[in-house]
Amino acid sequence: MSSSPDHVPLAVLGAGSWGTALAIQLARGGRPVLLWGRDPGKIEAMRKLRENRLYLAGIRLPSNLYPEGDLRQVVGRCDDLLIVVPSQAFRQTLAAIAPHLSPSTRIAWATKGLERGSHKLLAEVAREMVGNERPLAVISGPTFAREVALGLPTAVTIAASHERFARHLANSLHSERFRPYTSSDMIGVSIGGAVKNVLAIAAGIADGLGFGANTRAALITRGLAEMMRLNSALGGERETLMGLAGLGDLLLTCTDDQSRNRRFGLRLGQGKGIAAARSEIDQVIEGIETAREILALARCHAVEMPITEQVYRVLHEGQTPDRAVESLLSREQKTERW
Repeated sequence: MSSSPDHVPLAVLGAGSWGTALAIQLARGGRPVLLWGRDPGKIEAMRKLRENRLYLAGIRLPSNLYPEGDLRQVVGRCDDLLIVVPSQAFRQTLAAIAPHLSPSTRIAWATKGLERGSHKLLAEVAREMVGNERPLAVISGPTFAREVALGLPTAVTIAASHERFARHLANSLHSERFRPYTSSDMIGVSIGGAVKNVLAIAAGIADGLGFGANTRAALITRGLAEMMRLNSALGGERETLMGLAGLGDLLLTCTDDQSRNRRFGLRLGQGKGIAAARSEIDQVIEGIETAREILALARCHAVEMPITEQVYRVLHEGQTPDRAVESLLSREQKTERW
């Protein structure tokens, strides 16, 4: 990730499916990669088995990828850190690493969502915790962890506060089958990565109700319109959301059942309760809390997001999926605009 000598390791903080997949991709470049996880037992199992059997069973870890449990040592040995934890753990992770950062340490993240309770973009949280001058970057795009870990062709967007950092990240991740594009629009990349999880739940609900391809296409298109309105209000660039971090990621999560958020929505549409659906998925479903934060953020900026609002009502106010669809269809007629 940096211009450091090749023996200086890269660090990935977060040993879930996405963190492990990104660590594997970084290791393909030949540099040593340290993969930190908070559960010592799982880290030890990864060391012995040479795979993340819980999340990416059957995919072997490269020999230059080292699972580690000591966060302080990992931070101290690396120039650049890639954080891949759930959004609700993002501030906590930054607080844990802040005392051990050197002035030159740079921080990137592949976490998608907003901070719970404050509806802040994660870039805002990072600047609060580690300062405005430190180079920061966010990685997003249409990606499923297993496909990246398997080396299937993938493209992502890296948006950074410093162009040089974006280029270094892109060089470190790049391979014959992994293509990163760079950007300076951290707002747009962040909004795309957050809102798409809410819309994937909506698409899953619609499919679970049996509404078909027409409905799914309409939800994706009008969902993109909501995403773009909020992005514009926050100062993001429209073009960003027509690319990988916006439309690309939205299409992926709304149409493929590898998406946890879509699968969760499917179960709700099929009549299962929220608790039962969460239990069956048995992984973090970012869209549940993100729906609350996105709606709050939209209201702060007077942005209309009717699909997001109905998903919020299903998840947090007890509205039935059928009634949510009725509410959307009964809205007054209007011209189509973004």
